[in-house]
Amino acid sequence: MRFEISFHGHENIRSLHPKTIEITTESHLTVNGDCIIGIGASSGCRDLPEKMKMLLQNSKSNVDCTIIVKDYSFKVKGRGSEKLTLTNPHDIVIRKSAFTCPRTMATNCDVASDSIPRQMIKTLQNPETRGIFAIEVT
Repeated sequence: MRFEISFHGHENIRSLHPKTIEITTESHLTVNGDCIIGIGASSGCRDLPEKMKMLLQNSKSNVDCTIIVKDYSFKVKGRGSEKLTLTNPHDIVIRKSAFTCPRTMATNCDVASDSIPRQMIKTLQNPETRGIFAIEVT
């Protein structure tokens, strides 16, 4: 199953966090949010389709996320978890660890925000930049 979430950039996007990647529906970002790669997202965890939530709540599920910004594309591979609640209305966080909270959408990911190419991040520092966070669960 595939689902796409639109988001846009912000001047404070740093993408330096070594363990997570996040998008948020919030409209503002401070420099402390160093895992956030996009704001104004069209969905938080709570808004994901019910069928996708069921798949994400299975530890055998593979979760492939693709961040698409203009000519750039960045792929992240992770796993589902039976511990996911997927109830946060604002945030989607994918993590390298197995930690879960209401904001967590995928665990045991192969990369984090500090691995995203710097040219893509520079592009996302323009508030006019639009992006897509594509989620595919198998």
